[in-house]
Amino acid sequence: MPIPTDLAPGLSGQTLAIYAVGAALILVTLFKIPYVGRVIRALFSFALLAFGIFLILQQAPFDPNLSRITASLGLDRQEVVGDEVRIPMGRDGHFWAKAMINGTERRMLVDSGATVTALSPATAAAAGVKADATLVPLLMQTANGTIRADAGTVDNLTIGGIEAMKLKVVISPGMGTTDVLGMNFLSALEAWRVEGRTLILTPKKDIAGA
Repeated sequence: MPIPTDLAPGLSGQTLAIYAVGAALILVTLFKIPYVGRVIRALFSFALLAFGIFLILQQAPFDPNLSRITASLGLDRQEVVGDEVRIPMGRDGHFWAKAMINGTERRMLVDSGATVTALSPATAAAAGVKADATLVPLLMQTANGTIRADAGTVDNLTIGGIEAMKLKVVISPGMGTTDVLGMNFLSALEAWRVEGRTLILTPKKDIAGA
């Protein structure tokens, strides 16, 4: 008698459960063998450590504190160099930077309260910034709650005489249409400050070009 198609998934699940139980029994048996058990435990520990390091490296570009650590270890490819830039305050009380993102001109809000630089999907598409493949999805806290975001990399972003290379960004429809220049850019500068109604960005010296 043919098996009804609506029961097939149930049988498949039972088969997978049997395989899982069998694999668990084999692992338990191997763990009881002194030498083999130690080797397997060591491999598990190494795998967990490697996975933890991978997650930290994935998250580091979006956390100014972690990015400073990875930069000191030579693991961060992001670089911000050039000449000092002065940005006057806009009529709305914010600082807006005229930026070139991979050759695409955009007006970006400079926001020291934003942990990471963010692009709208439209800007990302226009600038050719594609979402990176990530093992764990990025979750961002915004005023409207938690949203899912994709990570991306801007090869070249220039603001006046300042040039940022390999700048990590997030892309999400939930962040609206405004492009934001966040702390992962600002913290890579030598210094930034506000004098009166002017924002002053001072990049690190380009040692290679000096």
